[in-house]
Amino acid sequence: MKKTLSLLTAVLLLGACSDENSVRTGIFSASTVDWEVAKDPDIPGVTCHVQHISANLSISDPSNMSIACRQSDEITLFDLEKAEIEEPKMIFKESKSIFFKSIKVRRTYDEENQVIVYTAFSTKETSGSFKHAISTVPLYGTEAFRDN
Repeated sequence: MKKTLSLLTAVLLLGACSDENSVRTGIFSASTVDWEVAKDPDIPGVTCHVQHISANLSISDPSNMSIACRQSDEITLFDLEKAEIEEPKMIFKESKSIFFKSIKVRRTYDEENQVIVYTAFSTKETSGSFKHAISTVPLYGTEAFRDN
């Protein structure tokens, strides 16, 4: 009995494992929680991680997602000027289904508070709502911070 219980526990624990960027949602589920790195192509000092559900064996994936963006290297004033930070820009896109649904990440700039804002959103309405998430990267403490 003890040996069977140990074997069953090992199988259950392994069932929840998958690759390093993915976690299975359950032993009898075909869904996983995956994450992608979304580096800002214009501001190398910012790294975002976008997490979303992948419904393997399903025609379309759920629209739920989350995003976390952090300063991962120095952010310079030169980077911001080169990136033309005042203009919003799409920095990441991943298709989620054959029905034109995707997850996108858009960068905008809150000049008054000197914060870079990253918004992740689904391009298709689900249950009466477009799913979305937000993360910010403050410039305070970086070379790009402008003391007013």
